[in-house]
Formats: sequence, structure tokens, C-alpha cells
Amino acid sequence: MIENMNELRNFIIVAQVGSFTKAAARLGVSTSALSHSMRKLEDQLKIKLFNRTTRSVATTEAGEQLFKKLFPLFESIEDNVNALSIFRDTLNGTLRINGADHAFLYAIWDKLLIFMKKYPEVKLELTSDMKFADIVAGRFDAGIRLGKEVDQDMIAVRISDDMQMTLVASPQYLEKYGIPKHINDLPQHQCLCVRMPTSEGLFVWEFRHPKTKELIKFTPSGKLIVNNNFLVKKACLSHLGLALIPKDRVSEELENGELVEVLSNYALNYEGYHLYYPNRRQNAPLFKALVEELKA
Repeated sequence: MIENMNELRNFIIVAQVGSFTKAAARLGVSTSALSHSMRKLEDQLKIKLFNRTTRSVATTEAGEQLFKKLFPLFESIEDNVNALSIFRDTLNGTLRINGADHAFLYAIWDKLLIFMKKYPEVKLELTSDMKFADIVAGRFDAGIRLGKEVDQDMIAVRISDDMQMTLVASPQYLEKYGIPKHINDLPQHQCLCVRMPTSEGLFVWEFRHPKTKELIKFTPSGKLIVNNNFLVKKACLSHLGLALIPKDRVSEELENGELVEVLSNYALNYEGYHLYYPNRRQNAPLFKALVEELKA
């Protein structure tokens, strides 16, 4: 018999993050207290749930099986408790969403503001991340990514228009190095490169041929490699090279002349952002309200 059900909830958090330190920070308790709680749970069950090292914690086979059984049950409990808020003519609870900074800042920010005003008791936790996160392992309610291709047990709902890409440079850079007239001119230019966090390879530039509509791929090369578009934009404004970047990130700079679009006839659009989430979440009232607001 489990003496304290909170120990099971704590077990789920530790199993998810693989660290007593990170789990303790999320739960608002000390690392030593959490570690003691997990040893107590193991003693009660008479089963070892974790393999511990000085740097990490991983579930044993028994611990992994317990986690897979308990996680959906605790999610269901949380959803049912949050659903009671309909009897107060409001919704409350917490929603954790993972996505790229561009999605939050340029695609859905205004929609999130409307959602928060409509449901003032709801707490949103937004995690900006360039790589594709495992939203289940990360204990996120949903993720945001370009396109609609997701795992089989996930649902994808479109929440934004297509993302327009643009190749830009500062007037000062173009005056010094010339304006590229064709894709074949790009190897002679300084290209601002982005290191992708998932594959660790460079972000491959993609264009659409204006006549044949053929997809053209180009691997950029230059003296500067960064890992996010904020630095790309900063470098471009500092006259360091050409940048392929979402157009809405630089719309103001294009309008005031700080940046100039080049090879615009080769510009490519990517399919818009989609909210993706486990299919078991689709009937939760709070989550349904979020989906309805974002897809509006």
C-alpha cells in the first residue's frame, strides 16, 4: 500500500526529466527530500525503480513499466479536475506548450493574448526550442512545428498561414560584394549559417525555381555560424553577409531600408505552423478551448 500518492506523482516527474535536481526544481522541493521520497517509494514497493549515477537518473525496467501505466492516469485525473471549472463558468489549469520562438512571436502571440484574457485563471508555460521536442517525455501538453507530419498517435491542427522566407542583406554588404542575380552566384558570397540543434548540421537553404517550380537546395558557407535566427538577423544588420530568414522577422527592416531582399523570384513558402498533441488530449475542455482559439 502506498502511504502517500504524492510520491507517485513525484516519481512521474523524476522519470520524465531524468534528474533529481531538475525534478526538485519543478516540484519546488529540495533534491535531498525528493531523493528520500523516491527511496521510500522503492522500499514500499520492494522494487528498484531507478538506476542512479552521479550525473543522471534512469528508470529500471520495472520503473519504466510503472511510468507508462501511471502517466496517462495522472493526466486523466488532472484533466477531470480542471473540467470541474465549467461549473464556475470559467476554465482553469496549466497548459505547457513547446515551440520555436518564431511560432510564438510572429504566428500565435496575438491569439495567445486573446486566450489569456478570455480565461484569466489559466496559466500558460511557453518553452521556446529550435529542436523537435518529445512533448510526452517533456511533459508538454502540446508542441508547435511547421507542417502537419506528426507521429501516428498525435493530432495536428493548423494554426497559422504559410511561412514566407526571404533572402536579405544590408545595402552596405551589397554595395561591397555585389547583388546576386542567380542561385549560382551564392557560393561567391558570405552566407550566414545556422547550426541545427537536432541534426547538428547546417540549415540547408531552399528555393523555388521561378519557371520550372523545381525545389533548389543550397548548403550555405561563410565565416559565421550561429544557432538561432536572432543572431542571424543581428549579423545581417551588421553587414556580415546574406541571410535566409522568415520574412516577418525582418519586415520592418525591409520597409525602412536597413535590409534589402534579393533573389525574390526564387523565394519559397513553407506550410504553416501546426499545433500537435496526443489524441487523448483532444476532449479535455481546457485543451479544446486552446485549440479553438489558435485555429481561429
